[in-house]
Amino acid sequence: MPIHRRQFLALSATALLEAQFPHEARKRLSVSTYPFRSFIGRGGMTLQQFAASIPGTFQVTGIEPWSRHFESTDADYVRQLHESFQKAGVHVVNIPVDVRVHPCSAIAAEREQTQQTWRKWVDAAVLLGSPSIRVHMPPQDADSRCVLETLRDIAEYGAQRRIVILLENDDPRTEDAFRIVDIIEKVNSPYLRALPDFANSMQRGDAEYDYRAVAAMFAHAYSISHVKDEEIVQGKVLRVSLARTFAIAKRAGYRGYFSMEFDGAGDVYAGTRRLIAASLQYLA
Repeated sequence: MPIHRRQFLALSATALLEAQFPHEARKRLSVSTYPFRSFIGRGGMTLQQFAASIPGTFQVTGIEPWSRHFESTDADYVRQLHESFQKAGVHVVNIPVDVRVHPCSAIAAEREQTQQTWRKWVDAAVLLGSPSIRVHMPPQDADSRCVLETLRDIAEYGAQRRIVILLENDDPRTEDAFRIVDIIEKVNSPYLRALPDFANSMQRGDAEYDYRAVAAMFAHAYSISHVKDEEIVQGKVLRVSLARTFAIAKRAGYRGYFSMEFDGAGDVYAGTRRLIAASLQYLA
């Protein structure tokens, strides 16, 4: 008998929620390639070379490869990338997708192109064994119905491919944590989830707001969050408490990965190692 759409999504949700994440603290950690953008690509290092360095340099095996560090979404390239990751002993925990799209354009062709572009990244996630991709929210002034339909469509494609679509509290002007939570609740799909960033909401300059925002995000998180303890805004270093933020994640019952995304002052390698050491301490 044919499976209706609602039944299919229910079965997909069951499979998703049965996914197992590692319990050991170190195995829950990964390194985002975004902070190393001055080394990878234009800096002369390939994504494959950086991946191969992760286990020896950071003593973790997770990698979160930024979309702009990919040479292509062509299937042959992505398969080769997967083989190189396996050889290096690393696995992909998420793909943050930063691409130029127009999800709520007045032009139908541009809206369709957005979906096609996002779907290519979902397909890449399948080939890489990544549980998720992160996309950006439509603009703040976009029609609310379009926002919901756009994200519902990509979440449904994610459900078909068993890939979670994530929204991150990235830019406080357009991706405010509470706007994200409202949209996730309205779409109401287990394949549209939150990616809590420890410090992005601190860009408002209000630490208590950041903690409330992160708590709201963790209530809808599934597979990954970004670990950082400071943001630099207009030359000023704004800090948050890792201890308090890890406690928020624990209270939420979060079981997914923690990806290091150092974005502060100083050496990115030393900063990433410091975040890993702190993460191991708070996850002990």
